[in-house]
Amino acid sequence: MIGLVPALAQGRTARIAALAAHCDDLPIGAGGTLLTVCRARPGIRVDALVLSGGGTEREDEERAALAAFCPGADLRVTVLKLPDGRLPAHWDEAKEAVEDLRAAGDPDLVVGPWRGDAHQDHQGLAQLVTTAFRDHLTLGYEIAKWDGDLGRPSAYHPLSPEVAEAKADLLLEHYPSQRNKPWYDREAFLGLARLRGIECHTRYAEAFHVTKLTLDLSGE
Repeated sequence: MIGLVPALAQGRTARIAALAAHCDDLPIGAGGTLLTVCRARPGIRVDALVLSGGGTEREDEERAALAAFCPGADLRVTVLKLPDGRLPAHWDEAKEAVEDLRAAGDPDLVVGPWRGDAHQDHQGLAQLVTTAFRDHLTLGYEIAKWDGDLGRPSAYHPLSPEVAEAKADLLLEHYPSQRNKPWYDREAFLGLARLRGIECHTRYAEAFHVTKLTLDLSGE
């Protein structure tokens, strides 16, 4: 990952800031990437902020799932209690939470929803992320749903077949509250990963939207 190179080159522990509007968004959108990075870099710090689900069974699911998707990481999870589907009405509280995460340290990589997501909570959080994290590599993940809002991503992270299968297994294992949803199944998770894999000449991949990317090609 481009954003982790500076931290590794300087001999310090890399840090990821991972943000989601709802429990299960992060593992669905970026679970394979988190699993790959954390397996390869034991001790990496992952700060996860989830805006809704706090104090419910969803929070318990989320904490267990993120622990499984971030093995060996210095994982710090915050789950707030904003009502699902009502982020615009709780803008100040959401903004404060994102700003607090930004103030806690300077991440090498930011992962969150992308601005083109049709869900109002996802879209609102995406706006807050790009406002708070202005000088960071920010990857906007995608989530397949009935809105039909999948776009044309600009960045791809190939997943090994083993990681893609593990992602699907972990999603089905850790979120029993979602198993009755028509879009929540193994075929959907692997199908999107296969499609994105085709687009980047590999078997499976997760795709992300990058709004802005600064390059340094000087070699210094």
